[in-house]
Amino acid sequence: MIAIITDSTCDIPADLVEKYNIYIVPQYIIWGDEQFKDRLELSPEDFYQRMQTDPQRPTSAQATRDDFLSAIETAVGNGASEALILTVSSAMSGTFQTATTAAEMAPIPVSVIDSKGPTMSLGWQVLEAARARDSGAAMAEIVARVVTVRQKLVQVVAMQSIKYLEYGGRIGDAAKYVGTLLKVKPVVRINHKTGRVEPVGLARTQQAMLHILHKKFFDAIDPGGKLHIAVLHGNIPEEAQRLANRIREEFQPVILLINITGPVLGINTGPGALALCGFSG
Repeated sequence: MIAIITDSTCDIPADLVEKYNIYIVPQYIIWGDEQFKDRLELSPEDFYQRMQTDPQRPTSAQATRDDFLSAIETAVGNGASEALILTVSSAMSGTFQTATTAAEMAPIPVSVIDSKGPTMSLGWQVLEAARARDSGAAMAEIVARVVTVRQKLVQVVAMQSIKYLEYGGRIGDAAKYVGTLLKVKPVVRINHKTGRVEPVGLARTQQAMLHILHKKFFDAIDPGGKLHIAVLHGNIPEEAQRLANRIREEFQPVILLINITGPVLGINTGPGALALCGFSG
């Protein structure tokens, strides 16, 4: 049996994690003298509420080699003879390298994939790996199917301020927005070849931000195919639901997920952010 392992930045809804028996290795949130395991010890809802009231800014720390080894050992105990680890983009975190080190020490063969993305860019690849595994695919075919999905992925993120990306150190090419533009709402995309953040637009109002988010995403994806779309949000569930309803009415995706962005990525996107992530296939 092949175990599918990923890190907690994947933002896969809990019911799908359980359905596909996915092992999640938590990243860490550091808040002053406190340390929390992502999602396990600090819920996204509590994180965003505290972020808006606590003047001290949180930081993140990647999962350790031993964290990944522990997940592998648990999988072995459950009957796994091989494992596939998929991680957040190596351009955003050292998690891929840490997972690779753990794989070299593992008691079973372990392959490691750099997803070249965060949140559901990683999540969709993990889900494809799990579905391929459950269909009886061998490791080589699973990896090939993951790569195929990655090549089709589109992710666009709209934020209330550039300050969160700047503070979190994940600003990438969006650095050109810094300066006098902190009150402007930036919209960025993920380049799934480089794994980096790229700017695609600026908005001064919420309505304009939503327009750019919608346009940039659907201009880049094939709306005529079988759409798999995730709506992700920074603790604004009603806004996310409205966006999802609009997408369902306009495009009838075969899968439409809504989830709150976890704390580790929320450090970089902030409260009130919205993202669309998906592929046509």
